[in-house]
Parts: sequence; structure tokens; C-alpha cells
Amino acid sequence: MPHILLLEDDPAIAATVVFALEREGFAVAHHLLVGAAVQAAERQLPDAAVLDVGLPDGNGMDLCRRWRQHASPGLRALPVLMLTARAEEMDRVVALETGADDYLTKPFSPRELVARLRALMRRAALPAAGAVTAPALGLFEMDEAGQRIHLAGEPLALTRMELRLLGALLKSAGRIRSRESLLKEVWGALAEATDRTVDTHVKTLRAKLRECRPELDLIHTHRGLGYSLELPGDAR
Repeated sequence: MPHILLLEDDPAIAATVVFALEREGFAVAHHLLVGAAVQAAERQLPDAAVLDVGLPDGNGMDLCRRWRQHASPGLRALPVLMLTARAEEMDRVVALETGADDYLTKPFSPRELVARLRALMRRAALPAAGAVTAPALGLFEMDEAGQRIHLAGEPLALTRMELRLLGALLKSAGRIRSRESLLKEVWGALAEATDRTVDTHVKTLRAKLRECRPELDLIHTHRGLGYSLELPGDAR
């Protein structure tokens, strides 16, 4: 029985979500406060989390960001669906930039929430990207057991989807990858992600690579074509 962590302070919304999930065979642990959700996730890792944005003691986006930077590989890779009452594009982009895998704006259909959670957990179970070429491994180090990639010896604090995206780009270093091919490999054929999802994750991934090595411009944008990971000459 999949275990879902629900962080929502509106009693009516929480009751609807709990009912919809339990009816579909999920076990739900509902929390009203960020602090309670933090402790619960560290005691028992859920299979996925549904987080509201505005809460009495914090913000669901901040919690998601905290998990993405956590020492535990399980919390870093935890599938997260964000709930927000805001419909503006910037708010949706910020939700993805904090590391959320998907989002729903209120009001939403409980059946859609269940479907999206199932899709997130399917994608979480997909195998990682295939073998990385030897030249790429001159600059990057793969830690498959710890679900991490190191750049020039420094560990990158990546979300699960950023990790998969970087793995896909590393596997085909020097070649242009279309958004469609990245969507299929990273998010899966059944994903509801779009080209905008790829663009947002490339943006956050590029920022994290530059934070680690600001002198390197590793991910290149090819307008109308897609993206490529270009290694510096001394790493080839």
C-alpha cells in the first residue's frame, strides 16, 4: 500500500484528498504543520508527498527545497506534488524550481490528483539514464548508490528529475537532444510534462552547475533544436 504524506491546513481540502487517495488504495498521513511533516518524513520515508504552499508555520515550497538538499538520498528523490491556489505562470515555475515534480492549482479534481500521483511514482521507479561516456566521466563522477553526481569533485544538490536530466545529457555529451527526446527519456512516455517542464529543469540544472564551476558553460541551448552538454577541451 503506497504511503502518501499530505501537508494541508484546509480541513475541507484535506478531507477530500484523504478520501480520494484511501479509496484508491493509498495510506495517507495528514499533517497540518510543516514541522510535523518534517518529523514524519524523517521517521518514515513516504512513497510521495502532496504539499500545500501557504501554511501556518511555513511554506510547502521551502520544505520541498529543504528535502532536495537533504543528506538522505530518499528525501532528495521523494516525488512531490505541490498544491497552490495561485494560477500565475511564475508561481508554477517557482514550484518546479524548488524541486517539485508536479503541481495542481486549486480548485482541482481529486481524480486528477490521484492520476498525477500515480504518474509521479511510475516515473520515480523508472531506471536511471544509461551509461555515461568516458570523456564525460573525466569531469563528472557518478555515485549511483548514493543517487548523486559530482562535478570536479563537488557533489551537486540535484532533485531526482535534475539527476535524470543530467544523466541523459551526459550520456549523449556533445550531441543536441531535442525536448521531445528528453521528455521521453527523463519523464517517461506516460508523463504529463511539457516542453516548458524541460526548459524549467534545464534552467535550474544550469544554475547549479554554474554555482559549482562558474567558469564553465556546460549546457548549451540550440534554438528550435534543444539542448546539449558540451565538455571543455581539457575534459575530452
